[in-house]
Amino acid sequence: MKTRIRVKTAKGRKLSSTLWLQRQLNDPLVQKAKKEGYRSRATYKLVDINEKFKILGKGKKLIDLGAAPGGWTQIAVKNGCDVTAIDLKEIEAIPGARIIEGDFLDDEIYEQLKQNYDVILSDMAPPATGHKQTNHLQIMNLVETAYHFAQEFLNNDGVFVAKIFQGGSEQELIKDMRNRFEKVKLFKPESSRKDSNEIYIVAIGFKR
Repeated sequence: MKTRIRVKTAKGRKLSSTLWLQRQLNDPLVQKAKKEGYRSRATYKLVDINEKFKILGKGKKLIDLGAAPGGWTQIAVKNGCDVTAIDLKEIEAIPGARIIEGDFLDDEIYEQLKQNYDVILSDMAPPATGHKQTNHLQIMNLVETAYHFAQEFLNNDGVFVAKIFQGGSEQELIKDMRNRFEKVKLFKPESSRKDSNEIYIVAIGFKR
């Protein structure tokens, strides 16, 4: 029988931080990712998405927005994609991936891209506030920005995947996306934590 790890509340550490650390230490997907050489448990969310929708493949040009620490990029490379990973944070080198550090909205980064892509991924999320509706509105702002970016850089018949926190205001975005893609689905990966209200929009078949 596996022993559950308990973390003592250290001086200067908030209770929420202690609980997060305790959850991480006891999460089997965190341990699996470490064992298999992936950079985060979030890696398996893209694995689940790809198993369901078959969005990755050899030679597909792909952008991973908000890619740090790089778990999704690792999976995309493993599946033969030609990957460009972008994040404000530094990302340790990943063999087979092109890494750009900076804001994907910057003109300089736009100039570096200079082509269209088959798949654009966004697992971006704002820092949690502890207030669900605020978290929802903040991530919707990120998703809408990523969606406008995708409309500029996706190839015809391309794929856009983005994480959202459910809260109601996503319906207008989904309605608009259904006018621009052949198929738009909401999907909660098996690897998402059960208590999380995150869900992924998977939009397939972009229409230029």
